[in-house]
Amino acid sequence: MEAKELRDMSIGDLTQKRSELREEIGHLKLKRATSRLENPMKLRQTKRDLARVETILREKALQGQEGAA
Repeated sequence: MEAKELRDMSIGDLTQKRSELREEIGHLKLKRATSRLENPMKLRQTKRDLARVETILREKALQGQEGAA
């Protein structure tokens, strides 16, 4: 997922996406622990997507603070 796509999403959509990604990471970690993870790079990519979502949420929060000040 690209950052450009994420910036177009609303804050509510981003928080929902964040919770979905966290849940997916948990499932992938469980599969890795039981050695049933077919693609180990999927975990790494999902973590990066989560970091992108959290970064965009942080940017939007800071923009909101600047507008209020």
